[in-house]
Order: sequence, then C-alpha cells, then structure tokens
Amino acid sequence: MKKTVIIGATTNPSRYAYLAAEMLTEYKHEIVPVGIKPGIVFGKEILHIQSQPKIEDVDTITLYIGPQHQPEHYQYLLSLKPKRVIFNPGTENPEFEKMVEATGAEAWHACTLVLLRSGQY
Repeated sequence: MKKTVIIGATTNPSRYAYLAAEMLTEYKHEIVPVGIKPGIVFGKEILHIQSQPKIEDVDTITLYIGPQHQPEHYQYLLSLKPKRVIFNPGTENPEFEKMVEATGAEAWHACTLVLLRSGQY
C-alpha cells in the first residue's frame, strides 16, 4: 500500500486531516502524521513538522495546511521525495505545485477522501 504523509495531521475528529488519517488507515495505507500539535492519531504519533522528521519511501504527501503556511516547508516537503502531492481543497498553491512537478512528482488537485472512496487513490 502507499505510504502517505499527512501534513497538518490532528487529533481533532472534526478536521478533514483526521478523517483522512482514519480512512487511509481503514484502506490499509501506512500513514505518517505530521503536524504542529503533539498527539496520537490511529496509533501513530504526530511528528512535529518543525523538527523536519526524516521519512523514507514516501509515495504520497496529502496537504491539509493552507497555502499561506506552505512556503516555510517547501524544501522539507520536497526532500521527502514523494511521487505525488495531493492539494486538498483549500490548499491549492500554483507556486508549490510547479516546484513539485519540477522534481518529477505529480501535483494533484483532489480530495484524498474522494480518491479513496472512488478507488482512484
């Protein structure tokens, strides 16, 4: 299955990042939650984004942080060498999308939840 880094991970069940963690786990994808607040989500510790945790063999990064918060993390996110980055609704960012595509990775405007439910993940 596809190792997925959730940027903006949270323990708040009303947030889409939480729902994505839940659904990715349900669909048997390995999740690596990365965020700003500590906690455990579906048995995985939320890694603090400021520590730039090393993560190997990343298939997908799914973004749940707005474009105004992305620039400080561009280099870190690109260093994870994802095969694709999913820009969930509200996270679209043409500047970062171009940077992602320049590495040979795919930049998708999509909803992780819809992709999973529709079998397109």
